[in-house]
Amino acid sequence: MSEEYRLAEELKQRSLAIFGRSLHIRTIDTGSCAVCESEIRLLTAPHYDLHRLGFFFTPAPRHADLLLVTGPAVRAMNEGLDKTYKAMPDPKIVVAIGACALGGVYDEDEFVHGAVDRVIPVDVYIPGCPPSPLALLQGLLVAVGRLEEKVATLRFDEVRGERA
Repeated sequence: MSEEYRLAEELKQRSLAIFGRSLHIRTIDTGSCAVCESEIRLLTAPHYDLHRLGFFFTPAPRHADLLLVTGPAVRAMNEGLDKTYKAMPDPKIVVAIGACALGGVYDEDEFVHGAVDRVIPVDVYIPGCPPSPLALLQGLLVAVGRLEEKVATLRFDEVRGERA
């Protein structure tokens, strides 16, 4: 069994165990060169076929469980990034993709914050310029694990009566 297939099947089982349904992903480009987006698009190609795993891309942040952010956090995108993040329902997970989003290419100045985590909280970092589709699958697997932790915390708080 190939590494890609093993990762894909583990990702599918874990996401279905949490949600019992599909997991919806919203992507946002905060100023990238679009190479990371091309690698993300490869996940929907027949070789990786992210849809068979129950992962779907959505244009609506209100329907998204996971936010993929590419590019450095440019100040011109402050409002868009903030609105997208706040529109997502809890529990939400944020994944920073590529060297730009991790702050490795652009330092902070009057136009750029640098790393995405200077603007919104990031749960998973996927390095690379660009990261390969296999690295993206591995990152999504880590993200699903973080989402499991958040769901468990929310359920624990509900049992204790701290969350409506």
